[in-house]
Amino acid sequence: MTENHTVEWKAIWRDEYLRWVCGFANAEGGTLVIGRNDLGDPVGVDGAERLLTELPNKIRYLLGIVVPVRLFEERGHKLLEIVVEPQPTPISYRGEYHFRSGSTKQQLTGAALSAFLLHKFGRHWDSAPVPGINVDDLSPEAFKRFRKHARRSERMPPEALAANNAELVERLHLVDAGMLKRAALLMFHEDPERWFTGAFVKVGMFRSNADLLYHEEIHGDLFAQMERTIEILRTKYMIAWITYEGVQRVETYPVPEAALREAVLNALIHKDYTSGAPIQISVYADHLMIWNPGQLPH
Repeated sequence: MTENHTVEWKAIWRDEYLRWVCGFANAEGGTLVIGRNDLGDPVGVDGAERLLTELPNKIRYLLGIVVPVRLFEERGHKLLEIVVEPQPTPISYRGEYHFRSGSTKQQLTGAALSAFLLHKFGRHWDSAPVPGINVDDLSPEAFKRFRKHARRSERMPPEALAANNAELVERLHLVDAGMLKRAALLMFHEDPERWFTGAFVKVGMFRSNADLLYHEEIHGDLFAQMERTIEILRTKYMIAWITYEGVQRVETYPVPEAALREAVLNALIHKDYTSGAPIQISVYADHLMIWNPGQLPH
């Protein structure tokens, strides 16, 4: 057995290692071995029999979970093995929330803690309700854009699109306990940045990484950002190749419109809107880069 995302070795026991137990409980579970050094060699642990009794009680008292603690011998040394199962609810140690990620333990704070707690309770950031906002505060133009794209995709029945805006957000499951969800504000409010800092797109034309020629920002609801970003990229930032078929002038862009639309949509849809950072699109003479803040799902 080697150290990995579910195995941690410690040469001696310290109560601070309860944070590692907490981290395993909040992640995928794991095993904490006491009495093995960083090289994996067994060195034994002092007071193993005493710890065999103390640790289960201490873990139950401070973390609120019951874990098996096993005493075993290897090369004449006594070691302890604490096996932690993943827990369905958030586990804290003295008010701190820890999480095992890779071979490290991280203390969760701020946006990361909020996302973790929502995930543990089966919720997502964009499904959280926002008080004080109703359908009348949303942009009529955003609803028009949505209906246009929905009719084109044929993913919603005509009767749903014919409903009024209040009924439409209900059908889209964008209401919780009578309040609009964050997703509704991102998609249909003309200024989602009032609630979500960085909910916009920055586009820049670069001669080199350190030489910015010009740039601009694209704001508004996500549908407006999508349409305006693609329009600006094609009309201002991307140079089309000109060819002729007889007397017919043909413009061919270096990135096909379908591919560009898919890339911009992915950037908008999969962005971490808790980051406070905008999507950044950098255009060069020979390539284009789209960056958004985010991380892979657990």
